[in-house]
Amino acid sequence: MGKLFGTDGVRGIANTELTAELAYKLGRIGAYILTRAHKKAKIVIGRDTRISGDMLEAALTAGILSTGADVLSVGIVPTPAVAYLTRHYGANAGVVISASHNPVEYNGIKFFNQEGFKLPDEMEEEIEDIILNHKEININPTGKDVGRRVEIDDAIKQYANFLKSTINVDLRGMKIAVDCSNGAAYVAAPSILTALGAEIKIIHHKPDGLNINHNCGSTHPEEVKKLVVDWGADAGLAFDGDADRLIAVDEKGQIVDGDKILTICGAHLKEQGKLAKDTVVATVMSNIGLDIALKKAGCRLERANVGDRYVLEKMLQSGYVLGGEQSGHLIFLEHNTTGDGLLSALQLLSVMKEKKQALSKLAGAMTTYPQVLINAKVTNGNKYRYMEDEVVAAEIKKLEDLMAGEGRVLIRPSGTEPLVRVMLEGKDETELRTLAQNLVDVIEQRLQ
Repeated sequence: MGKLFGTDGVRGIANTELTAELAYKLGRIGAYILTRAHKKAKIVIGRDTRISGDMLEAALTAGILSTGADVLSVGIVPTPAVAYLTRHYGANAGVVISASHNPVEYNGIKFFNQEGFKLPDEMEEEIEDIILNHKEININPTGKDVGRRVEIDDAIKQYANFLKSTINVDLRGMKIAVDCSNGAAYVAAPSILTALGAEIKIIHHKPDGLNINHNCGSTHPEEVKKLVVDWGADAGLAFDGDADRLIAVDEKGQIVDGDKILTICGAHLKEQGKLAKDTVVATVMSNIGLDIALKKAGCRLERANVGDRYVLEKMLQSGYVLGGEQSGHLIFLEHNTTGDGLLSALQLLSVMKEKKQALSKLAGAMTTYPQVLINAKVTNGNKYRYMEDEVVAAEIKKLEDLMAGEGRVLIRPSGTEPLVRVMLEGKDETELRTLAQNLVDVIEQRLQ
């Protein structure tokens, strides 16, 4: 059997890959590893709106209680709410049952430590080792030492109060269209925005266990774009199923993605003297337009590998406070320890309010350069050897020299398929496509 943990917890099709049995083991072993230094521990559990959430929560809870740890069940809440509530309730760990933006048949289990951070690789590997190698842990409390499950009724209220405290303005006078993706934000988003005085119209806020992420939310913002234009809203907000990411829409119906939100919020934090080391962290896939816009604002960009955990890793290593991905997974480390769609929305709306500027004007600070991505089909054994081949290396160097200052060349082997991904950015999409295809042809000829 392969690894259990991917880049974002354990994921799979619920009840075949991610079974109740596996959830029980993850709860039991996860609780053992995360709470072994504590005599009486407590663990927060939250989930999204998927139909399989009840089954997995029951199994996960049973596993945790079997170790003597208590469970604080906070119900349906955004993933970042669990990270915050773990700290707020002084718990020893937090667990989220969600598959984020994936279709309803999937689900996932993700752990946070007591500080609200995702687990380090070593800790996940220790949990995996015990489960996959069928090792026994000798913890079977009885009587009063068995864990208790406690339902927390005011979790969303506590999270809402925290979010409202992160901005210094209200949202009165603003019209905001909101797409909740029939997911975990369906209660929190309208209650917070309304409490701050915004006039809102909400779509996809009636989850039935099956409609999460279905043609809606941050991966399908078409309806919220139309609503913004038809209603004359100041902005649109589209969350994903677990509300850890945000894609915004300006008043003209244009997408404002993670790169543009990083530009807007990064420049604003820099003006306020709150952008640590004047640096924003993004990934290797963020648009070159982000580099250029941040430079104009007097900021630096550092790039991490694809994945929010690598963005966070670089932020923690160097003491940076803002980072994220083009997909809208944004980390405001001054406030929360993981990507938070609602927090990102409030930070963005507060900049609009403070600067008294339309979102299209703010987003216009960054020009998105055309980006062309073509996959070269190679053998699995050769996909990491593209720089060892002199002909391929020379072609890549030629391209980098050609595009210096006005574009970008990114070559990445696929982690799961026999492919080398060739990505070019620049001003002329037609020329980029020709250049990228030429390089792909060379790679395929040399590395088949």
